[in-house]
Amino acid sequence: MKIIIAGASAIGSHLARLLSRSNQDIVLIDENADRLDDISSEYDLMTLHGSPTSVKSLRQADTDEADIFIAVTPDENANVTSCVMAHAMGARKTVAQIDNYEYINADNQNIIHKMGIDTLIYPEKLAAENIIKGLKLSWVRQRWDVHGGSLVMLGIKLRETCEILNQPLKDLCGPQDPYHVVAIKRGNDTIIPGGNDVLRIYDIVYFMTTTNYIAYIRKIVGKEHYADVKNVIIMGGGKTAIRAAKEMPSFINTKIIEINEHRCEYLNEELDDTKVMVIQGDGRDVNLLKEENIKNTQGFVALTGDDEVNILACLTAKKLGVRKTIAMVENSNYLSMAESLDIGTIINKKMLAAGNIYQMMLDADVRNIGYLASVKADVAEFIAQKGSRVTRKKVFELGLPRGCTIGGLVRGKEGMLVSGGTQIEAGDNVVVICYDVDLKKIENYFTS
Repeated sequence: MKIIIAGASAIGSHLARLLSRSNQDIVLIDENADRLDDISSEYDLMTLHGSPTSVKSLRQADTDEADIFIAVTPDENANVTSCVMAHAMGARKTVAQIDNYEYINADNQNIIHKMGIDTLIYPEKLAAENIIKGLKLSWVRQRWDVHGGSLVMLGIKLRETCEILNQPLKDLCGPQDPYHVVAIKRGNDTIIPGGNDVLRIYDIVYFMTTTNYIAYIRKIVGKEHYADVKNVIIMGGGKTAIRAAKEMPSFINTKIIEINEHRCEYLNEELDDTKVMVIQGDGRDVNLLKEENIKNTQGFVALTGDDEVNILACLTAKKLGVRKTIAMVENSNYLSMAESLDIGTIINKKMLAAGNIYQMMLDADVRNIGYLASVKADVAEFIAQKGSRVTRKKVFELGLPRGCTIGGLVRGKEGMLVSGGTQIEAGDNVVVICYDVDLKKIENYFTS
């Protein structure tokens, strides 16, 4: 597959990292030569110094032979323009990153398609969706829904109250048990566990289960005393905050603290059809937080454009008694630090967007793809095709690569956990977790 990526900044560089493991024919275009040099020294791809809206550059990249053209520069207009040009030159599929919600309005989709743009990526919407998931389950670091929620993966940090510490997993989650442990983050290490592994205090553990057993998981990990979120404060009134506020469940009362007076006026106009309260001030001001009843607030979301401010604000909120904190952290160098500081859920828009685009790279029928930043693992939901390798043997006989495990499957509308003796059938939606394994290798198990 020939893939052209226009833009080597945040999303483009992370996407290049994901795709460079797949032995694809990748061309990365950017006007910043230094940025290209940094990326080419790390990843296996070709770089082209030029403008993605230049006909000359697009011809040099052989855009007419591209299976997919992805425009993820910081400039929305450049992304849209380059995709229109790439489509006209013969690219088979185009993807554009945008920052205007109007583009993804259902009423405008026909216009977008007529322009030659197949898919739009709006990182703020993806981030807002993850924020809402985090607030709905205050005791969970990360939630992953499979096939509309038939299966659920929950990332949870274990504390002293956990009932299942220091016991071999083979004694905890056998074929008849309602959950499987599919990944463990221990310090800086990622573990795709076997039966002899044990769970330790402060591990971040990823459980695969079905929705009717979420309450059971909450009990065994000792999180029943965590208060559900009914009141939330959002610090920063940017686009992500607007999308999160608009999509906030009705049972959660929302306040947005924004330091800029003119932005506050805009927020009040934009959110006038909601029950959101907009407050002008600095979300790091402890006295302001106390005035806004932080002691009775269960959720705090930091969405400013400064990663350090977001991290520090969440730490402050924790000290003031807020149980659930969520921080926007865009600099990948800060991700490990944020995890070690125990600030709660971390939102990284570039990883969300890149994972969303990555799904399009695979030839198998893939419904869902994501990247678990904390454990540096890919999660994919594959559909087993008739006659595919994965349907010919039981799971323990498949010879899956080391660092790969199957967490569960959905058959029809029923979510099922997977054990070594499970026989996967054609049409099953299968959840695969991979650490340091190319998803293209796993894809081969699911194609006929």
